[in-house]
Amino acid sequence: MKYFLQRLAFYLVTAWAAMTINFLIPRLMPGDPVQALMTRFQGQLDSKAIASLRALFGLNEDASLWEQYTDYWSHLLRGDLGMSFTFFPTPVGDVIAQSLPWTLALVGTTTLISFLVGTGIGVFSGWRRGSWLDSLLPVTTFISAIPYFWLGLIAIAVFAVAWPLFPAAGGYDPALIPAFDWPFISSALYHSFLPGVTIVLSAMAGWVLGMRNMMVTVSSEDYVTVAQAKGLSERRVMFSYAARNAVLPNISGFALSLGFIVGGTLLVEMVFSYPGIGFQLYQAVNAKDYPLMQGVFLIITLSVLAANLLADLIYMLLDPRTRREN
Repeated sequence: MKYFLQRLAFYLVTAWAAMTINFLIPRLMPGDPVQALMTRFQGQLDSKAIASLRALFGLNEDASLWEQYTDYWSHLLRGDLGMSFTFFPTPVGDVIAQSLPWTLALVGTTTLISFLVGTGIGVFSGWRRGSWLDSLLPVTTFISAIPYFWLGLIAIAVFAVAWPLFPAAGGYDPALIPAFDWPFISSALYHSFLPGVTIVLSAMAGWVLGMRNMMVTVSSEDYVTVAQAKGLSERRVMFSYAARNAVLPNISGFALSLGFIVGGTLLVEMVFSYPGIGFQLYQAVNAKDYPLMQGVFLIITLSVLAANLLADLIYMLLDPRTRREN
């Protein structure tokens, strides 16, 4: 409990610092989002509305930076993330709520698959060195060196243009209405296949290499040798002794990956025009949409911190040394 409270206090302070930076950075960026909004709606919004828009978006020039900061926290504690410039007059919460399920479904599923498959291959490859699994290492090394958005472009060129087997863009057939029925779900799965495979191939290679190297290191430790000398089965030694200790660094990396699931895979979503939260963040940056940027960064920050806290707890359960130290 003491260890948990210490970690919780650390992450609470970190969350406050991250949210403060989240407030400051957009306001230090050049440009005037209100003027950009007026230009986009030229002829539809009265020029007299500038002051009202600045007050609405928390950019009132008459208010000091401290007053804007306290106002930012008062709205944040009420769950009010403000109004989006890009999708005006849609609230930021609605924009995120529409985009987040797409990102969670795509990036969450592919991250889990790549971790489980990559870690599993890494365990067997590291334990049985010199087997046919080692022939996969050059391939995984090559794939891990390729940026995932470049793999996406290759996938589009081959499987959407040369051989039009899959769509090149979008999250579903625009002729369908989003609903929990088979036509829509099948269309969403069909459109997510290429970006999903791109993410799995790119991420899995890193898990394979990392786990394989840790298994090679751990398999030479004394406690593994003693377990083998006791006559324990190879399967038990491999999983209960070697893999359990070798997987610890991968657990930390997986926790970070879980946190960044919410942020999406920005470049992949841009390449495939996938309607996830990463693509919304890209649009927000281009439009200097402070509220939407802050809302997305807030969700990403809280997700990463929660995932790291979870990783610390899992690490403590898997590694008894952590419990003794705390």
